[in-house]
Amino acid sequence: MSATIRPCTLDEAGAVLELWQVAEAEPSHTDDIPSIVGLLNHDPGGLLVADDTGQIVGSVIAGWDGWRGSIYRLVVAPSHRRQGLARRLLAEAEVRLRSQGATRLAAIVVDRDLPAIGFWRSSDWQEQTSRLRFVNG
Repeated sequence: MSATIRPCTLDEAGAVLELWQVAEAEPSHTDDIPSIVGLLNHDPGGLLVADDTGQIVGSVIAGWDGWRGSIYRLVVAPSHRRQGLARRLLAEAEVRLRSQGATRLAAIVVDRDLPAIGFWRSSDWQEQTSRLRFVNG
């Protein structure tokens, strides 16, 4: 796999949205350019992308709030799946969060996304079944 993992740039927000659509990532109300630009302005390294010769083929959001590191939007283009790219993106996200001081990490996974659940269950992360998640917005 020749993709390079690096921080996303502001001018790539549209390409990230296209990746999420092509990869059929669960849409949310923050799937828009202003939200991605807001993330990048707040935390320039918070969105990592996999770049394969100028094409964005993977993404992961690695957010640190001072209490817990959070992983969101671990997405790989269908054309680049089953090649270890998701594991590379996750590893880079973990390195980033740990370097910022995170000792506890959590990942948000859509409960209907069976391939994603399979990925996480095959990782060294533990599934937390004793908590529910509530959101507002």
